[in-house]
Amino acid sequence: MKYLLASSNNASGDIWMTIIYMIIILGIFYLLLILPQNKKRKKEDKMRSNIQIGDNITTIGGIVGKIVGIKEDSSIFVIETGTDRSKIQIKKWAVSSVETVHDDAG
Repeated sequence: MKYLLASSNNASGDIWMTIIYMIIILGIFYLLLILPQNKKRKKEDKMRSNIQIGDNITTIGGIVGKIVGIKEDSSIFVIETGTDRSKIQIKKWAVSSVETVHDDAG
C-alpha cells in the first residue's frame, strides 16, 4: 500500500515537471522565433507606409523602379521601370526594399 501511494506522488511530481519543461520550451520558441519575426514585420510595414513618390524601390520579384504614383486607397503603387519608362502597378505588400533615404527631421 505504501508503495502505491509513493508512486502516485512521484507520478504527480513528474507531470508537473513535464508541464514546467513544456512552458520553458514554449517561452524559448517565443523569444527566438516569434518575437524577432514580429519586429521584422513591423519594420517592413513602417517602411512600406512611408513610401513617397520619387522613391526608388525593389519588389519581391526583383523589379527595380521609381514610384511615380500612389493610388487613392494607398495599397497600389505605380512604378516606372527601364529606359522606355514602362509603368507597372504593384501592391503595397510586394515592395521588398526602398533605396531612397529620407531625412526624418520631423
